[in-house]
Amino acid sequence: MKFERRPMVSWFDIRILAKAGLKSVISSTFGNFADKREMQAALKGDLETDYSNNQEIWVDFIADLGDGFDSTYTMASLLACKELNVDGELLPRANILIMGGDQVYAMPSKEDYDNRMKGPYTAAFPKINGQPKTGLKVIDQKPGMKQISNEETKINPHLYALPGNHDWYDGLGNFLKIFCQQRFIGNWQTQQSRSYFAVKLPANHWIWAIDVQLHSDIDQPQLDYFKNIVQKNMEDGATIILCTAEPAWVRMALNERDETFTRLKNFFTNYILLTEKKVRLIATLTGDLHHYSRYEDSMIEKRRAGIHHLITAGGGGSFLHPTHILKEKIEFKDEISAKLKTVYPSKKMSRMLALRNLLFPFYNPAMTFFIGLFFLYTAWLLQSSTVYTDDKSFMYQVANYKASLTNIGDFGMIIIKCLRHNPSVLILHFLLVGGFIGFADANSGRFLKYLLGGLHGLIQLGSFYIMFWIFARINLVYLHMEVAQAREILLSSAEFIIIGGFVSAFIFGLYLLISILLFHLHPTEAFSSFRWTGYKNFLRIHISEKGVIIYPIGVKRAVRNWKNVGSEEEPKFEGDKIEYTLIENPIHILKN
Repeated sequence: MKFERRPMVSWFDIRILAKAGLKSVISSTFGNFADKREMQAALKGDLETDYSNNQEIWVDFIADLGDGFDSTYTMASLLACKELNVDGELLPRANILIMGGDQVYAMPSKEDYDNRMKGPYTAAFPKINGQPKTGLKVIDQKPGMKQISNEETKINPHLYALPGNHDWYDGLGNFLKIFCQQRFIGNWQTQQSRSYFAVKLPANHWIWAIDVQLHSDIDQPQLDYFKNIVQKNMEDGATIILCTAEPAWVRMALNERDETFTRLKNFFTNYILLTEKKVRLIATLTGDLHHYSRYEDSMIEKRRAGIHHLITAGGGGSFLHPTHILKEKIEFKDEISAKLKTVYPSKKMSRMLALRNLLFPFYNPAMTFFIGLFFLYTAWLLQSSTVYTDDKSFMYQVANYKASLTNIGDFGMIIIKCLRHNPSVLILHFLLVGGFIGFADANSGRFLKYLLGGLHGLIQLGSFYIMFWIFARINLVYLHMEVAQAREILLSSAEFIIIGGFVSAFIFGLYLLISILLFHLHPTEAFSSFRWTGYKNFLRIHISEKGVIIYPIGVKRAVRNWKNVGSEEEPKFEGDKIEYTLIENPIHILKN
């Protein structure tokens, strides 16, 4: 499959921010009026695939994957390996691959799906001789159900996907075409017919995956689907691994006003714990936050006298999220009592990586250039509004101001005098300060949001006028240029765009650093700013009659020197050896 290798998404590129913001607003506004899940409700509600006839099965879980080529292809290559040697234990390639949300960034366009996800995965695990088997080996077929043997999935592993918020930005249109029509992505064959699914596994184990549209609800037809599965297909004593697209427990711990955990807990209670059959929830797997963390919760499973593992494994290829903001214990009413067991990377490393925000201007040149242009435009309006008046121009007045602690008020009066008759610049100032207030993390609460955002905006505004004074002094006093002289205009433009943009971007990065280290705010913005490709992860899960074993596999560094040794139509990449390791000891969940 021919595709274009893409770099990591630059989240502070104004074009990407604007497009993502617009898509998010449109999807949130009209999503409930054109909910694709309601259309899926017309499909039959029976279980479609059954793997329970096998003695054992291997399942991979990976989430947040379709970003930059290097990290995405690194992880896809591991998934495609015939076996992985983990501490001397050989783990075979999984029979089933589950993608746990956000299969593509930033937009779910066909082009981005092809270049950022389908292309790398096809190259990592190409079709066998270009003609993979399309038929499923059927054993004792029941009406409406396909019972699958491991022999088939060893040749063509099966693929299921759960939509995340980025997959929802087009109303789930491309997601349904790619993952719900039994197509191939490389040598993985998609199986599902809807955006949520239930998979029956050996020894009365199950995997359920729910679709919480854009951090919203679990619709009634979807609830009816799982209720029907329980009534018709599940036996007493079944164990469930639940997959969802967001770590609701973490979000609730960081912001008690967040209601996502309440909705998830209601699903736990009403559709798993309170069923007539003795069903046990053993683990909930999710992505959305791009790190690895595991909590052990005893509250939600107290009826079953077991531990419920809450695992975030969003390390499929996107930028890293911090781990130092995670609470050691999450307690909320009688709904959850969970202790943090493991994080990857470590909290110490997470804090160290946050220091990269001091290099914000270098990581985000597009944002730096945009701020520089904004400052240049503001300076132009300030100067042009006074250059033809009887008074001396604003730049000339500023250039002749000699700074000292005793006359700092004079500088303020020069600015105020100019602004009194310059509403366009005042509007730009309000937009600047208001924009930074709007940008401030809402999880901080209204007071802190206005305080931190307003302070940040005022510092940016103050830095603009200080730089205006410095540039005016240099150009007019020390270099003896004349106002409106061609070379002075060119030099001023370069100063505001390059130096002004750099200083403002540095202040922006410093704001993000202080926010994430001192207040644990802006976790996404502070780490997407430097787009770290390391500390990726996925889960390899062994399911058998003895129980479930979860192997959390981490990759500290993504390979970055991939070279195409194939053709453009059928690319094949070679690079350094991928170094991987167990993040923690295998998690053993014994069968009751």
